[in-house]
Amino acid sequence: MKLSFFKKLSLVITLSFGVIINVLANVNVLGHQSSAFSTDVIGMNEQKLAANYWLKKLNDVDEILMTQNKINQLNQKLIDKNAYVSDPLAINNMLSKQSLLELIDSISKVPSGARFYDDGRQLTTKNYQNYLNNVNKSALKDENKVEFALVVKRASLRTFPTMDKVYKKGGGRDLDRFQESDVFPGDAVAVIHRSRDGNWLLVKVYNYLAWLPKDAVAIGDKQEIKAYKSAADFLVVTGSKIFTNFVPKHPQISNLQIDMGTRLPLAKANEYGNKLYGQNPYANYVVKLPVRDKSGKLNIVLAPIPRSQDVHLGYLPFTKANIIKQGFKFLGERYGWGHDFNGRDCTGFVGEVYKTFGFKMPRNSGDQGNSNYGIDHRFSKQVKTVEKMPIIKTMQTGDLIYIPGHVMMVLGNDNGKPYIIHDVHGLGYLNANGDLYRGVLNGVSVTPLLPLHLSKSVSYTDRVYNIKRIRSDH
Repeated sequence: MKLSFFKKLSLVITLSFGVIINVLANVNVLGHQSSAFSTDVIGMNEQKLAANYWLKKLNDVDEILMTQNKINQLNQKLIDKNAYVSDPLAINNMLSKQSLLELIDSISKVPSGARFYDDGRQLTTKNYQNYLNNVNKSALKDENKVEFALVVKRASLRTFPTMDKVYKKGGGRDLDRFQESDVFPGDAVAVIHRSRDGNWLLVKVYNYLAWLPKDAVAIGDKQEIKAYKSAADFLVVTGSKIFTNFVPKHPQISNLQIDMGTRLPLAKANEYGNKLYGQNPYANYVVKLPVRDKSGKLNIVLAPIPRSQDVHLGYLPFTKANIIKQGFKFLGERYGWGHDFNGRDCTGFVGEVYKTFGFKMPRNSGDQGNSNYGIDHRFSKQVKTVEKMPIIKTMQTGDLIYIPGHVMMVLGNDNGKPYIIHDVHGLGYLNANGDLYRGVLNGVSVTPLLPLHLSKSVSYTDRVYNIKRIRSDH
């Protein structure tokens, strides 16, 4: 059949339009930059915000970097020798008055600088005295009983036994200076003291000491807690956050948020059968969760977690592929100083990623960076960036870079330049005119390392004092 000129033209236009649509579709599939994407972050485009972009650059992504046995040995070495990591269940059942006073004073200290409430009022001596009174030192005895507990829900660890938020002058409202860290369901804690109002507990978790609301824990028998923590069959949360299933009439375990790195014992099939809370549990993992009874005592109950949630049987293999994948699961999450805002900060981000492989770490970046574990490349303050470059060029995926007050995790190289993923508040770099550009990131972000600046004359790399590779100690 012959076609007229106009029909031929119409067909050509239709086919051409189809090709254009397919090309646009392929651009989207290939992850090319969309018209909706815009950024002031130097050296970034939309492709670099995908885990696969970095995975494709590596040849050895699935190589096991450390076996679980080696990871366990490293953890034990930290518990035995590192001042910032411990086993809370190994604390003595009784503490002397002097020992307890030293612990209290190590966390509940009046800061040297001015602090302000949200409404702008500066904290006074009277304000601090109210907090110190609630610390309840007057209740200390010559010998003080230590109790043990499991955490039942995510909750804040605080400098003082209060939820009052305080800030530095001109520091914005993102950094609450009474916020220390968070604990998560299933964490074991030693309860070493109680506040005067009875609503707070001074607790020691494996890498921190601070005040915790009493309704966040259930007091139990130490041996029962040890058995819970050492269960051979367990589930690890590998998503940024997952949730238990809805459980009617059981609010403590219904739609409970559980964060990355949390380890929960698995129940045996004969403990629940073919019906659990009115549901067939076969499409769920059934875990054991701690809950509080009316008196605050520990009960262990079964809870269903849908298999569709981002979880893993046992720890993830410690590979470069998994390091990148786990880091990207937090991408874009808002920065939360001390795990505030239901998020995390730079060390919380790194710590939760590495917890999915079974690692324990000190809580604060300075304690991590100054501790001798793994393979450390240390630099004195006098060492210039140019002298650090030979080590920077050998960095590998998962290496941790420390500057004062901050830690960053290496993704890999792009055009020979190192890129990092980190949970970071501010953004600074020199613009084309050599002036300092100040922006904000305030979340888990992918950035190049070398252009980042703290001031016009000081770069991030100028301040790097350690590059740590988490491997077996040599």
